[in-house]
Amino acid sequence: MPLQPNSPEARDVAYLLHPYTNFRQHEEQGPMVIERGDGVHVWDTGGKQYIEAMAGLWSTSLGFQHKRLVAAAVKQMETLPYYHQFGQKSHLPGIDLAEKLMGLAPTTVSKVFFNNSGSEANDTAIKIIWYYNNARGRHQKKKIVGRVNGYHGITLAAASLTGRSLNHAGFDAPLDRFIHTGNPHHYRCGEEGESEEEFATRMAEELDALIESEGPDTVAAFFAEPVMGAGGVIVPPATYFEKIQKVLRKHDVLFVADEVICGFCRTGNFWGSQTFGIEPDILTCAKALSSSYLPISATMISDHIYQAIADASAKMGVFGHGYTYSGHPVAAAVALETLAIYEETDMLGHVRSVAPHFQERLQGFAGHPLVGEVRGVGLVGATELVKNKETREAFAASEGVGNLVNDLCAQHGLITRPVGDSMCFAPPLIIRDSEIDDLFDRYAKALDEGLDALTRQGKAVA
Repeated sequence: MPLQPNSPEARDVAYLLHPYTNFRQHEEQGPMVIERGDGVHVWDTGGKQYIEAMAGLWSTSLGFQHKRLVAAAVKQMETLPYYHQFGQKSHLPGIDLAEKLMGLAPTTVSKVFFNNSGSEANDTAIKIIWYYNNARGRHQKKKIVGRVNGYHGITLAAASLTGRSLNHAGFDAPLDRFIHTGNPHHYRCGEEGESEEEFATRMAEELDALIESEGPDTVAAFFAEPVMGAGGVIVPPATYFEKIQKVLRKHDVLFVADEVICGFCRTGNFWGSQTFGIEPDILTCAKALSSSYLPISATMISDHIYQAIADASAKMGVFGHGYTYSGHPVAAAVALETLAIYEETDMLGHVRSVAPHFQERLQGFAGHPLVGEVRGVGLVGATELVKNKETREAFAASEGVGNLVNDLCAQHGLITRPVGDSMCFAPPLIIRDSEIDDLFDRYAKALDEGLDALTRQGKAVA
């Protein structure tokens, strides 16, 4: 259907350049324009209601239209709408938020630097790692290890660290110094008859061999999400991080935990690092830090890193890194209120109370003819769609099966996110059992319709 002249959809196509978008397709179809939200629901400009099963972008943890967050922003805007943290300047919301985060963070970290996005948080971590090794006289120890299919953002360094080809193609990425080790997806990458523990051992051995081949004196850090989010909700195999950390300690390689998606109760603990026994040297977070009401992220570093870079800043006269909006007082105030709400409402207790039902309903799709694997933890999960359930044969990317099912979900008033043919779910943390049922009931209808369409076309084995 042609776009109506001067409609929001037509004006969007005329003027706006979208992230993660096929521009030619967008010119033909136009956008879904979301006008308002409340709780776990959003409405488009036509008045249609949707369950936001991805909390926006894995991020609107307290749902839409939380009055306390709005009030916190207004109050701070009326008090101090902006100030910076350059050159020993500060403000109370930034100080209070730093103190609060350090009280919640793993004991392995001791200082926090504020940024505006997860990508920036990881870029800052990379720069600190390089600064740290220069400060210690280890000028060759600069290579950063990511993982195939891992996601750490899309600024130039973060995109280089990210292990997904679609974030590299056309952008001349990855840059030098960025290398990648194996994808810890047992379903897709495990060998026949290989247990999760055996697969984890092989992944650790591959990392060890990579570091040895590159030269341990050249490898500085390893980045990992506790659960790979944008890679399709890949939950690590049993014993994986235990074995990976032994390799890193052997070679004096820093561990950076990217908690941008997993932090703030998503996996059933406050941090994904707690869920999987990770002891990070650096931890990055964003998204649910402010329930995404305003942009803010954090890079938290251990004391041994801080002491080295503090000495270097004294020698050089300054630590020459920062953003105009680092620790923006309004964003910091909203983040503080978000953390207060988590605590006062026992958000972690709530997640633990509804997560079993969420996972049970999710696992209910394991027998569906179109579903090869179901995976998840806490309030995050995915179903991987396959052409042949018995052989695990995947659909060709050109068939666009994930997008087909995603469109059917939207028809049933459900917003999901396809990562290839993995359909992902990460609803607002406030979701209730009845809303979980509504979410997956809608998904079941879309999945059945997708199977019917693909079977009729001879593209799927029913």
